Amino acid sequence: MKSNNNKGLGVLPVYFTAATTILGAILFLRFGFAVGTLGFWGAILLVILGHLITIPTALAISEIATNTRVEGGGEYFIISRSFGLKIGSTIGITLYLSQAISVAFYIIAFTEAFAPLFDWVHSCYGVQLPRQVISVPALGILAFVMLRQGSGSGLKMLYIITGILAVSLLLFFFGKPIDAGEDITRLPGDVFKFFEGKEFFIWFAICFPAFTGMTAGVGLSGDLKNPGKSIPLGTMLGTITGLVVYLLVVWKLSVSASQADLLSEQLIMSKIAVWGFIVIPIGLAAATFSSGIGSILVAPRTLQALACDKSLPLKHINSFLAKGKGESREPVNASIVTVLIALIFVMMGSVDAVAQIISMFFLITYGSLNLISFLNHFGSPPSYRPRFKSKWYFSLGGFLLSVWVMFKINPFYTLLSYIIIILIYLVIENTNKEQKGVISIFKEALFQLNRRLQIFMQKHQMNMDDEEWRPAAICISSNSLKREKVLDLMRWMSHRHGFGTYFHFIEGYYCKQTCTESQELLKELVNNMKNLKNTLYLDTMISPSYTSAVAQIIQSPSISGMENNMVVFEYDKNRPEELKRILENTGLVHAGNFDICIFGNSTQPIRFRNGIHVWIRTTDEKNTNLMILLGYIIMAHPDWKKSCIKIFIICGNGKSEEVKNEIEELIAAGRLPITLANIEIIGFSGNQTIGEVVAEHSQNAGLTIIGFHEEAIKHGNTEFFSEFNNIGDVLFVNTLQSKKID
Repeated sequence: MKSNNNKGLGVLPVYFTAATTILGAILFLRFGFAVGTLGFWGAILLVILGHLITIPTALAISEIATNTRVEGGGEYFIISRSFGLKIGSTIGITLYLSQAISVAFYIIAFTEAFAPLFDWVHSCYGVQLPRQVISVPALGILAFVMLRQGSGSGLKMLYIITGILAVSLLLFFFGKPIDAGEDITRLPGDVFKFFEGKEFFIWFAICFPAFTGMTAGVGLSGDLKNPGKSIPLGTMLGTITGLVVYLLVVWKLSVSASQADLLSEQLIMSKIAVWGFIVIPIGLAAATFSSGIGSILVAPRTLQALACDKSLPLKHINSFLAKGKGESREPVNASIVTVLIALIFVMMGSVDAVAQIISMFFLITYGSLNLISFLNHFGSPPSYRPRFKSKWYFSLGGFLLSVWVMFKINPFYTLLSYIIIILIYLVIENTNKEQKGVISIFKEALFQLNRRLQIFMQKHQMNMDDEEWRPAAICISSNSLKREKVLDLMRWMSHRHGFGTYFHFIEGYYCKQTCTESQELLKELVNNMKNLKNTLYLDTMISPSYTSAVAQIIQSPSISGMENNMVVFEYDKNRPEELKRILENTGLVHAGNFDICIFGNSTQPIRFRNGIHVWIRTTDEKNTNLMILLGYIIMAHPDWKKSCIKIFIICGNGKSEEVKNEIEELIAAGRLPITLANIEIIGFSGNQTIGEVVAEHSQNAGLTIIGFHEEAIKHGNTEFFSEFNNIGDVLFVNTLQSKKID
């Protein structure tokens, strides 16, 4: 929507709109009851708690207003242009409903200024007139003026009403305490304490709309000459003015009237103020009518801006509501809809009922706005460069307080409200898929969190040597789309206890063609893994040779924040040349003090129910603990939930009893996290090869883990590995340093 800045409105209209909306109906009609019910300190707490929510919201709005070029649509335009149409539309719809219902609220409250007239009719004619005889015509007159004359007439009336309101408040503060006469139970000042009770949050819900007017002036954004200056200054001045006045009103009521008077007189201020019998009803009428003007100026513009952005689900509705009248594009159709919504709530006729509805709408709007503001602060996207700067902890505090207060008022309606706002977002997301959404905001926040954690981990890396070991494995393979078992292995290892990074190797020089190929392959890999229980990080590596690729990955930093400590290779048992290439590069990996795992990929399916078999020989002194740990780490994945680990210990003939006693001592001391029932000790006479012994017991195992040492792979010797070609998948493990099992 284009702005109409030739009107040249400045700070004062924003300030007066905010201040007069804040100092409205609740101030005159309900604050006396609130002080009488809660006591002086209870009412002070109510005011402070309300402003602990509204001040962060005002700061957030003021900040966002200086981050982008502001046009018509007020808060909605500011939010949507900073956070995207999906978020802006979701908050905008709840905001509009808050504003539209506020029109009804202020009209109902305006009717209370005619309480003496209703009393006179009842006493003279015995007729109890319904409040709607005033409220419905008042809404009609207000709507007619706005539709006929536009925002200019509203602002002219605003200045007059602000003057009346200021005089009314001054005469109230100059007023004298109510004379108690001889009734000592009605002494002024007896509320100068804190009245405990369960009614605090009921009264908070009734009084909170009084504080929400601080953003009313933002709705004039399309009529301001310099919105980036007028909105922050006018909004914050209006908010502070409201806070000071409400605190002074609580004090004045406490020292001027007794609890009995406060609870028995709706217009108690008229009993205290100078010429109060005429001044306060006029002030009430002025305040409520001005607040009604503020709301009816703002609400249609919010709805019109939503429609202009095609945020509403139906195309014809957007076209109808987006239409404007004249050069200033007065929102005539949006105003008609707003008046109809207001009329529904005017017919309810109850100030308290409508006030509580408004409170829930405003609280969820403010809470959502503060949450998005906090995430934007934390995410620090380069596009977020406001000239007026708030603090992230103000926004976070505003969000948490909003949610807490909503639950204290009504837990059921709180949950219902958030379900509704989530559904609104999902509908808008479905119709505006290409627009920026909440996922991008969370992604930016997670980016910042990850960045800070990475730096923290690096700074404290020196102190991690003695901490419990966990795998941070990297794997490289050029067969990602042909052989998926190694991807499964990496998923198992990184599921709960460790972290895994998988590189798809593309042999060649880095150029536009290989870069495009790598991006397409990475996209395909990520899509293939989407529906799996997966915490594995995927990437690609372009390098002219396998050796150079290995050298690159062992030097690559881990995104987990901890240093990589293990390299996983994979080969096809039917292609021994792949194994030879791996063994030629193990020295390179050992130079970086990495543990090595070599996965022998068979054609057999994985039989999860048959469990994991760990084979330990006398030469596996260093490898033993790592093999057992890897078995339990892999077993933590849900794929293995119906499996178990079985450990086979090979020893020379005549040493079985000795080995059994040693194992029992280790289990009793808690050094081995297994039971003796899962351990089988096998005597080795030398009549069979190690491969034949393993094949005899682990032919159908889900996964077999076997240790190897450096001597077995010298000069690229593959004989040791070929011994196990007749069994299923095998994970060969080698470590330079024994791991500790606690």
